[in-house]
Formats: sequence, C-alpha cells, structure tokens
Amino acid sequence: MTIKSILENKKVLFSFEIFPPKKQANFENVISCAKELSALQPDFMSITYGAGGTTKVNTVEIAQQIIKMGTPALAHLTCVGNTKETIRSTIAEMKAAGIENVLALRGDYPQDFEGEKATADGLDHASDLVPILKDAGLCVGGACYPECHPESANRIDDIENLKHKVDAGVDFLTTQMFFDNNMLYSYLYRLQSKGIHLPVLAGIMPITNSNQVARMVKLSSAYVPEKLLAICDRFENNPAAMRQAGIAYATDQIIDLISNGIRGIHIYSMNKPDVTKDIIANVNEIIKAVNE
Repeated sequence: MTIKSILENKKVLFSFEIFPPKKQANFENVISCAKELSALQPDFMSITYGAGGTTKVNTVEIAQQIIKMGTPALAHLTCVGNTKETIRSTIAEMKAAGIENVLALRGDYPQDFEGEKATADGLDHASDLVPILKDAGLCVGGACYPECHPESANRIDDIENLKHKVDAGVDFLTTQMFFDNNMLYSYLYRLQSKGIHLPVLAGIMPITNSNQVARMVKLSSAYVPEKLLAICDRFENNPAAMRQAGIAYATDQIIDLISNGIRGIHIYSMNKPDVTKDIIANVNEIIKAVNE
C-alpha cells in the first residue's frame, strides 16, 4: 500500500524508523526489532540507507521482511553512492521485493570521503532523484528541516531548495527531528506561504539517555529547549528516571502535535522497540480518537 493512499484515508498516520545493521551478524536482531514494532500496527515503517549506500542490500531485504509482516515499508534511497544506472537497478530490486514507497535523499557523505563532491551522474540533490522514482511508479517521500538544513545559507534558501523537490513530484514530507513544536508550526506557516501544501509527518526522537542530546544536536543542529535540558541535567545519572522522563517528553510533543492538526507522527525508534511501545501505550486512545 502506498503512503499517499494511506494519507488519503486517515487523518493522522503513525510510523516508525529503523536502521539496518552495520555488521551482518546483527541482521536477525534488526528483524526481531522490526517484528516487535510491526506488532504495534504502524501505518508504515521506514528503513534507512547507510552513508554512501553501505547498507543498500539490507535496506531492501529488511523492507521486504516488513512487508511480509503486513506493514507497508518506506525504503530510503540516496544520490550519494549511486549513478542513474545503479538507481534503476535498485528500483528494480525494490519493486521485485514489493516495495512501493521510497524516501528520496541526497544522503550523507561517507566518513572517509575526501573529495569535493560525493555525487555523480547529475544526481546532486534529492530533487534529481525524485523524477526517476516517480517514472517508476513509486510513491515518493522527501525530507525537510524545520530548523533549516545545516548546509543551507538561510531559511529562505532552504525552502526554495525544498520547493525544487516538491515541484519534482514528492507525495509527502517527513521532518528531521526537532524538540520544540513551535519550530515546526512556524516552519509549516512558511511552507504554506510559499505554496507548499503537502502532508508533513513530524519526526520525533525520544531522548532516553542524556548523552543522546549532544550527539543529536551535532547531527541535526536541532534547538534543545530549556525544559529538555533540565530533564537531562536532573536525571543523567539515573537511567530509569531519564528513560521515563524522555518518554514523557516525547509523549507531550506528540499529543500537542496531534491536537494541532499535524498529519503524521514519525518516531525515530533507534531500534529500541521497548521505548516506542511505551510511547504508543501513552497515546493509543488519542490515535483512535482522531482517526474515528
């Protein structure tokens, strides 16, 4: 089932993201995690694609396994590490595996990359990838950044760049993680003022370990509100309390987002199904109520 069709039939979507193993020995652990998350009956699950395409094979295999579990899958695909020929080959593999949904990304540069450019064959931006995916009959998602892409000069340029991706034909957008809902509401207003009216799924990262904050800020440049900083400071040496407080914070974010009409919640599970289960337990009646 395509995510576009799900969006047409539900008011609010719930989805989870997992990542393939870096070591093949951990493959079955990821499949086990996917089974636990699939049992929560999300509208779909997304599977990331390692820097430079390092997990391409596992991304397709895990997506196929998720589909067999009865859950639609969203496979990530990047420009980095690919040419138009390899993209078309990967699309063929995805379609053979029953994958109907793809998240088009430029992708992160490999850690050992030393050149000036990590893309090739005219695939410099996600907007270059979108038409190829659409021509193949796939439902295509795009990423967006409520607090501005780290490589954009400013917020105006960032939305102009996003518009290229939207005009190329993406069906929906999923945000980078954020910890202050007002950042998203302000961003959505700016999108609408530029004529971008696609469904936007809000990316939520539960912070259950205080060490996560510095790492996530480095990755996403996300603003961390004083409230979350206080939680991390107060409970950093008590893992059980930090876990509970982090789940409560993510739950509060989600309830506020749903109450304000956000079309979807995308939880970055970090392959921790127990945390995702606890969050869903906190909001399952809310999910039912908004989709009645």
